[in-house]
Amino acid sequence: MPPDSSPALQAIFEDWSPPIFLTTMVVLTAIVYIRGWLAIHKTRPEQFPPLRLVSFLLGLTTIWLAIASPMDGLADALLSAHMVEHLLLMSFVPPLLLLGYPAVPLLRGVPRILITGVAGPLLRLRVLRKVGHFLTTPLVAWILMNGFFLGWHVPAAYDFALEHEGWHDFEHICFLGSSILFWWPLIRPWPTKSRSLGWYVLPYLVGADLVNTALSAFLAFCDRPVYSYYLKEPNAFQISPLNDQVFGAVVMWVIGSMAFLIPAMVITLRMVQGDSKLRR
Repeated sequence: MPPDSSPALQAIFEDWSPPIFLTTMVVLTAIVYIRGWLAIHKTRPEQFPPLRLVSFLLGLTTIWLAIASPMDGLADALLSAHMVEHLLLMSFVPPLLLLGYPAVPLLRGVPRILITGVAGPLLRLRVLRKVGHFLTTPLVAWILMNGFFLGWHVPAAYDFALEHEGWHDFEHICFLGSSILFWWPLIRPWPTKSRSLGWYVLPYLVGADLVNTALSAFLAFCDRPVYSYYLKEPNAFQISPLNDQVFGAVVMWVIGSMAFLIPAMVITLRMVQGDSKLRR
């Protein structure tokens, strides 16, 4: 950032105050998970090592940093910061949460009266279980995640979300929720039935990377600012909207691609090693 950007940063920090509802929900979720993890760690220490606790809490912390910290104010001023915010919600938070195997610790952590009176009856509903199974099938999860990703980056939708705080929050919910569905078939957190990953994983991840690459390339090589919001709002950081757009596109292109391609390479290597063992 330019050297004269410090007053703008200072203004963002001065205007920032932690959102009470989101901060409270993050803290309560962390407390419930820790309580449940401590209980299940006693009986399943190998399945729930400290690393799962760290992973889940790091996921919650990343949510807070992305949309409750001063970064959210920075994202309102800079497209590049907004892209980082989206990357955190879509590529980092979901794997961290799912690697914490959250379902059972969260259920074990809430008061028993809520389990017997609310959560238990809901979880036993066959309709909800069928809907959950449908949403986490690879094809549906892929379409939802990439559909929301592209849809919310249409200029009219993008600008509308920034101009209306409630819709901006809904955009974040769409990104986070659909990305959790996307990563679910890959991680399959317990007690989801574990099954070996098929070769469909490669087009699943590479296809998502192609979508990310196409949008990033369009924003990077477009010769004009795409989102009018950044033209109407004053930019206190003295960065031209076009340069900001290019930088944001490069960040999304490089880091977003790594989030898809590194797991694809790791999973491919494991499958190749598994096939070699079976042949031997």
